[in-house]
Amino acid sequence: MTVQQDIQKAIASAEAAQGSYLVFANATQDQNAKQMFQSMADDMQRHIQQIKGRLDYLTQNNPMNKQ
Repeated sequence: MTVQQDIQKAIASAEAAQGSYLVFANATQDQNAKQMFQSMADDMQRHIQQIKGRLDYLTQNNPMNKQ
């Protein structure tokens, strides 16, 4: 497995976790818990963006992609 494939898997896992946090936030009536899960989802979005940035960098600078 390549590094790019590993990063793609990490992105998919992070997106799944983010989705779970959002489901948890919507499922609870406890405002503290709702805020916590929403904050976790927001943090995960930032992580996803950082990981995608790294994937973009690797994709653009991979010698196998240049012909």
